[in-house]
Amino acid sequence: MNITILDDYTDLVRTLPCVSLLGEHKLTVYTDCERNLDALSNRLRDTDALVLLRERTRIGAELIARLPRLKLITLNGPYPHVDVDACTQRGIVLCSEHARTSYATAELTWGLILAAMRNIPQQMARLKGGQWQSRAGYGLRGRTLGIYGYGRIGKQVAGYGKAFGMRVLVWAREAARAQALADGYDVAATREALFGEADVLSIHVRLLPETRGIVTATDLARMKPTAVFVNTSRAELVPAGVLAAALRAGRPGAAAVDVYENEPVMQADNALLQLDNVIATPHLGYMEHDQMNNYFSDNFKRVLAFAAGKPYGVINPAALELLETVEAVEIKR
Repeated sequence: MNITILDDYTDLVRTLPCVSLLGEHKLTVYTDCERNLDALSNRLRDTDALVLLRERTRIGAELIARLPRLKLITLNGPYPHVDVDACTQRGIVLCSEHARTSYATAELTWGLILAAMRNIPQQMARLKGGQWQSRAGYGLRGRTLGIYGYGRIGKQVAGYGKAFGMRVLVWAREAARAQALADGYDVAATREALFGEADVLSIHVRLLPETRGIVTATDLARMKPTAVFVNTSRAELVPAGVLAAALRAGRPGAAAVDVYENEPVMQADNALLQLDNVIATPHLGYMEHDQMNNYFSDNFKRVLAFAAGKPYGVINPAALELLETVEAVEIKR
């Protein structure tokens, strides 16, 4: 099979141990970001199996219609950027699972929290620029860590907060709030209380139609002027421009972000990157060697299972039926 990977910005995949799983299958990796439909369809014209790095490239109906050889798309996690109906109609099987916790994202979240609370990047820049200390930051022990969304990553971040001696305050769906209580954490009396009480508020919510824009300007205005808002989930959880406006207004006092509405961000083309009270990283959440090897191991195993006629993690089983019908007709011919 011809296997293609798009948007591997760091050219990491080819170095991962899991590549050896593919054996004689042909692997093609693209390290840049291509949005032009003609150029993208040309890249993928000989692709049998497409392995995606989450939402980096949209796979819409118009692109799918140009890829007659494509039989399989596989990725880990949600797939809002893939037109599932178009895949099904063309007999393209979509596979995805949520089997692993992204410890890498949880760890990066904590790195951003420490950097923002202690002004680490700003202090580094001063030192390298020939200056010494400026304003003091804030410690973590005894302060309140707000966790908005108590799934796999939220739970990990909460555990790190406990290790730092913070009070962990959770808001999430009812069942998740009950789990947080059972795990020994506090649950906010209301959603509004979470924003008002948190010294650090880290959001860990999946981007779905119902969660898009879930954090409003009113929510952010409730935060303390010394508080830090942290987003390593998805930028679209906050309406465009709202976080930058809130930071200019002074509530919250700072933000630490790893995600943006339009990625990749080039030439610092994002309002948040112009603000001194923002710590920003280029979507590094799960970009770590072990995490990526786990990610692609999962995907390559699904490719091999599909090639062996034993697919699993199938999102659109109707595509399998259509694919089998088409292959049967071709064999008969």
